[in-house]
Amino acid sequence: MSTSPTGLGSEHPDSEHPDSEHPDSDLSLAPSALALPGLAAQLTEPTSIALAQAIQFEAIATPLRPEPIPTAYSSAHASQALKDRTEAPPLLLIHGFDSSQFEFRRLLPLLAGGAGGAREVWLMDLLGFGFSDRPTDIPLNPDTIKTHLHAFWQQKIGRPVVLVGASMGGAAAIDFALSYPNQVDRLVLLDSAGYQNGPVIGKFLFSPVDQWAVEFLRRPDVRRKISLNAYFAGDRLVTPDAELCARLHLEMPGWDRALRAFTKSGGYPKLRSRLPQLRSETLLIWGRQDKILGTKDAVPFSRAIPHCQLVWIEDCGHVPHLEKPELVVGAIAAYLSPKTRLT
Repeated sequence: MSTSPTGLGSEHPDSEHPDSEHPDSDLSLAPSALALPGLAAQLTEPTSIALAQAIQFEAIATPLRPEPIPTAYSSAHASQALKDRTEAPPLLLIHGFDSSQFEFRRLLPLLAGGAGGAREVWLMDLLGFGFSDRPTDIPLNPDTIKTHLHAFWQQKIGRPVVLVGASMGGAAAIDFALSYPNQVDRLVLLDSAGYQNGPVIGKFLFSPVDQWAVEFLRRPDVRRKISLNAYFAGDRLVTPDAELCARLHLEMPGWDRALRAFTKSGGYPKLRSRLPQLRSETLLIWGRQDKILGTKDAVPFSRAIPHCQLVWIEDCGHVPHLEKPELVVGAIAAYLSPKTRLT
């Protein structure tokens, strides 16, 4: 399936002790796994298996074309006991570049267990990424991704959300909140893109160089190096299951074509000048040892947003939601507490 490198929390049983044993699980028996690559049956860690079994597909109608767009998503709903106490705005989590909802496999059970209050939790794969469709008749760029995301929100959720974005997903979340402020209750950004311009190299990739670049990114040794670099403790955390999670979406039809198309679009532009327009209260979480985006922009990023709280995660790289999920959930829970308002 899709996803960014899988990170394991130092206090999370799956993270510190990669599974040598796991309950028997036949993914071929799970209807939700039928559209996933066959390699999903080789997942070994419980959180990965559980998410694979939870993924569903919905035909989402959008203004982008007459036909609906098959979209991969999963959700978890608070227990009835929690709902009876209070039903807070749902959480909607969106992944980063060349990734999928599998980035959040370690957060989902913690959030669904009530750590963030009585909330539904939704994961979805963005247009052209993860296990969602990669249509050939729609340009793939930030605007079409935002249109598809809004259509998903309309059809599946329909009320203000706490929008959580990781890396490129953070830029997508900011873009969405600026365009649809009434649909976003609060923002949570995890080592977010958007403060600086994205790489401009994509605009200069022409055939056959573009194909070569994408095939280079497909190589297992290259993806392993990227995964190792995404963590503070990569040698321990980049397990075989984590590597499989990070490459499953490469098996989806059109992965290479869509990746080239999005990269050539220029990706997400620098949103720095628009950050003061954000109306949503924002939590910015950043790994202290982020080697992908670095750390120098975290403080000015937080200061550019009118109502923003910055939380550092120590001994952590670019993917705190994978490397230190308990600390991330703790920060989110404290931020979403009714007593915590930044305005």
